[in-house]
Amino acid sequence: MFAVAFAAATLLPFPSEILFTALQVQGGAPLVVLIAVASLGNTLGSLVNFAIGWQVTRFSGRRWFPATPEQMRRAEAWFARWGVWALLLSWAPMGDAITLVSGIMRTPVWLFVALVGLAKTARYVVLGALTSGVLSI
Repeated sequence: MFAVAFAAATLLPFPSEILFTALQVQGGAPLVVLIAVASLGNTLGSLVNFAIGWQVTRFSGRRWFPATPEQMRRAEAWFARWGVWALLLSWAPMGDAITLVSGIMRTPVWLFVALVGLAKTARYVVLGALTSGVLSI
């Protein structure tokens, strides 16, 4: 579960929900353990995107880089104030792009891990509750 959740959080298209649900229905591990392992793997996988984004800024100032240093400073200031909350959507289909942009925008790692960890864990809690019948749509 950890490896699948990790891969699913990177830019690779890899759905972890299918394995999570199958393992839950199979009953091979307690739900709390499944949620913890999937959340940890998915959060750490998002750190890969974050690191890639962080490294992209090394190319700032190159002729082909799309933003000037001043534009990057303004974008970083805006993202730090408002855009960082988009990390709460990191569980959603376009969430991988948000984690990448977060690295480009130099979000503090502690804040990134807190928001992404919360979002990823909440997703697996809801999925587990839906699969077990505790919640229904």
